[in-house]
Amino acid sequence: MKTPEIHLLENFSTNNFFLLAGPCVVENEQMPLEIASKIHEITRKLGIPYIFKASYRKANRSKASSFAGIGDQKALKAIVAVKETLKIPVVTDIHSAAEAEMAAEYVDVLQIPAFLCRQTDLLEAAARTGKWVNIKKGQFLSPESMRFAVEKVREAGSEKIMLTDRGTMFGYQDLIVDMRGIPAMQEFQVPVILDITHSLQQPNQPGGVSGGRPALIETIGKAGIASGCDGIFLETHPDPASAKSDGANMLHLDMLEKVLTNLVTIRQAWLKTT
Repeated sequence: MKTPEIHLLENFSTNNFFLLAGPCVVENEQMPLEIASKIHEITRKLGIPYIFKASYRKANRSKASSFAGIGDQKALKAIVAVKETLKIPVVTDIHSAAEAEMAAEYVDVLQIPAFLCRQTDLLEAAARTGKWVNIKKGQFLSPESMRFAVEKVREAGSEKIMLTDRGTMFGYQDLIVDMRGIPAMQEFQVPVILDITHSLQQPNQPGGVSGGRPALIETIGKAGIASGCDGIFLETHPDPASAKSDGANMLHLDMLEKVLTNLVTIRQAWLKTT
């Protein structure tokens, strides 16, 4: 199933930040379009370039019994329905080199999970598809170390690279966000995104389900925009308490417009200082 690429990612020189947002994982066939339609309405109003995000499968779960997906093809078709209906680009995670070519048939951006950002064969396979590659910074790496991930993609023949900071491990059950990482990774001449929901995750909880601090999502977002990040990544859900993955650190969909409105205001102020 080859879907046409949507050319909305070629020019990031905009007066606004761009947004990657959606649910953590495809929970059913209707959910992606329902959520994406609401986000699309908000981002059009605010002039924010929007890329819909959803994982078609969750390969990294604390417990084997945790929800992983509804089936790869079924989930990918639900993501494509967003792309075709709303005419917007879409992004999903891949977990192995074998998945790169398959997922590239459906999406515009291949996302490399943070824990896999050093996997050479995965990065090279993603680069060879010709799609944009969004590499999440490992929680265990310095921003400067992401130069090597960027080099692997470039050496495999692609310049379509984005980097995303999602926090750094601080002890066993918390993350911190160092805003110095944004300009540090921008030195590699790629767009840099700040993930403002996973940065507030509290992993490795005794019950096997990650916690989070969603009340601070807007705070982290404001700091990221003020630091000059090019894009924002966030996960949102109409009922985070019932979400099948990462609900503890998701933004409630009803709160999204307020948060984005405030971030746009800060972006406009930041532009006046640069």
